[in-house]
Amino acid sequence: MNTRLFAFVSYRDAPASLDWLESCGFAITRRVDADDGRVLHAEARLGEAVVMVSSNDDDFDDTVLVDQPSAHGIYLMVDDVDTLYDRAIAAGATPVIPPEYTEWWTRRARVLDLEGLEWTYGSYEPGARS
Repeated sequence: MNTRLFAFVSYRDAPASLDWLESCGFAITRRVDADDGRVLHAEARLGEAVVMVSSNDDDFDDTVLVDQPSAHGIYLMVDDVDTLYDRAIAAGATPVIPPEYTEWWTRRARVLDLEGLEWTYGSYEPGARS
């Protein structure tokens, strides 16, 4: 079975978030805007990683998510954690964990993007076959 996972993120200010992603080194490979300026669908690529982005849908019924404890974020495996972290901070991200080596002999860093979504940059490959 050929299966691949892609992230999808909705933002209050998707145009600003796309600008932030570009500042971090992503290329915007597809973007469809509504007449009112909302982003209906966009795709941002960094190497083989793709994140789909859109503006929040005000009429979307998200009541099932109310009062549900959750933690969420994006994990991006990269060759150079430090460079991506530095780009993100320079583009306005809030530092959470500066680049460090973990007890598992991998490198990682964490930031919050412009709307508070946590991005983790790491050298660890989840699900790698041993």
